[in-house]
Amino acid sequence: MAKTRLHVFRLTLSSDPKNVRKVEQFLKRINRRRPLDEIQFHKLMVSVTEAVNNAIVHGNKADPTKTVEVRCELLDSVVRITVKDQGHGFQPETVDNPLKEENLLRENGRGIFLMRTLMDRVDFARTEKGMELELWLDLKK
Repeated sequence: MAKTRLHVFRLTLSSDPKNVRKVEQFLKRINRRRPLDEIQFHKLMVSVTEAVNNAIVHGNKADPTKTVEVRCELLDSVVRITVKDQGHGFQPETVDNPLKEENLLRENGRGIFLMRTLMDRVDFARTEKGMELELWLDLKK
């Protein structure tokens, strides 16, 4: 994927679940700079909202003294979104498959599945300061 950076956007949120709603305005700002088609915008909206919600609720345990950082890099033909929390992290491979029969009625566990389905690449990394998630969307598809 191309890596020539065109523009960077940043958003820092306190870990209050109400702050998830700020993702839409953040993505609209990005969309004004680099217009996305309706499908691309929807993919980003669902994926980034899930990532930020997970960071607030699961990563930072909704502790308002902790923050979630969202960074968007507009590259030649790619959007790369990074979401960082200040939690203890987790092992993404241990998250149950929401499509298995025993998990179909569970109220949680679909966020990572949705991100992996909608994005072209999803990377997780545990850092000294928490968990970091990268979402990649190829704009040439």
